[in-house]
Amino acid sequence: MIDLRLLREDPDRVRASQRARGEDVALVDSLLSADERRRSSGVRFDALRAEQKALGKLIPKAAGDEKAELLKKASQLAADVKAADAERDAADAETQQLLLQLGNLVHPDVPVGGEEDFVTLETHGTIRDFDGEGFAPRDHLELGQLLGAIDVERGAKVSGSRFYFLTGVGALLELALVNAAIAQATAAGFTPMLTPALVRPQAMGGTGFLGQASQDVYHLDSDDLYLVGTSEVALAGYHMDEIIEADRLPLRYAGFSPCFRREAGSHGKDTRGIFRVHQFDKVEMFSYVAPEDSQAEHQRLLEWEKQWLTSLELPFRVIDVASGDLGSSAARKFDCEAWIPTQGKYRELTSTSDCTEFQARRLSIRVREEKKVRPLATLNGTLCAVPRTIVAILENHQQADGSVRVPEVLRPYLGGREALEPVAK
Repeated sequence: MIDLRLLREDPDRVRASQRARGEDVALVDSLLSADERRRSSGVRFDALRAEQKALGKLIPKAAGDEKAELLKKASQLAADVKAADAERDAADAETQQLLLQLGNLVHPDVPVGGEEDFVTLETHGTIRDFDGEGFAPRDHLELGQLLGAIDVERGAKVSGSRFYFLTGVGALLELALVNAAIAQATAAGFTPMLTPALVRPQAMGGTGFLGQASQDVYHLDSDDLYLVGTSEVALAGYHMDEIIEADRLPLRYAGFSPCFRREAGSHGKDTRGIFRVHQFDKVEMFSYVAPEDSQAEHQRLLEWEKQWLTSLELPFRVIDVASGDLGSSAARKFDCEAWIPTQGKYRELTSTSDCTEFQARRLSIRVREEKKVRPLATLNGTLCAVPRTIVAILENHQQADGSVRVPEVLRPYLGGREALEPVAK
């Protein structure tokens, strides 16, 4: 959530952010009104409570008609205090409810617009000319079947559409990717973490996934637990309701977990193969930093993502995501999109978001600097979303005979294999 003081001091900035997101601008005025009622009712409650306490000191000293009058006044005052208390609580609840609907303030450098209004910041690598090499590229599913690596038919039989099995070298490739990603993150100073896949509503809501993203979340009604769509949720909740000493910052974690997404609204999109699925594994970077350091940390996370994709020898581009395509928690987001040959376009493989103080305020995570306590900033960055990375590796490193060259960074984790070979049928 944003700072209410900022809302009061610069409401036009908040309105502009809502407008850039394509969200309800009227929410700002509703929130300002509720906040004013909250503060005025608080002042009224405090004044009545002070009067009640003062009257309470007079009653024992009074007698006769004077005491009767004071007792009558005390009775009325008690009713007024109770009513003011209820009014204050109601106004506070309304303020908090409206505040939770408000997205983070969009960074001023974010391009304004929808999904297609991103700005390309840089491109890396060379897109292969398969025509020049004399063969038409196979898509990842055909390659996965040739290699005995992907089985979507049995995935659908067991679990339904958008589920799959990774088999043989497919399973080994996932383990190689995870181990290589964790090795890079550990070398960069991240603490590796295996995180829960089920979290309480406080963690899910605190990270901002129960607002606009709630339709994509799986909920276990009988336990009131949520399946995470990213280990960001558990890593953000890790320090929930804590005060962190300033000399411990930055704190950097690399979480590995299964992730679950309903993919609501994606009917008909990416139905072939394993690019868009309901369950997948992911290595996620997560940082806690002082608010003034968040933009620099955002660039560092992006550099680690670029280092990872470069080590996989993938052609990719970096985009500055437009305001209307940001999640509610992100002030700014960069995506790294790898080239997918059979689709003839770049597709998102990793992303990194600067959430500034937004999640920390909702989760009550603060930093103590000497005697001052204030919210800190949180950031997240995908290092390796496994299925999509497998898609990019298979398609970009395929050979004419159906084999797939293994990037050098993965070879130590695949028993030294230089290539994945088709299996005999």
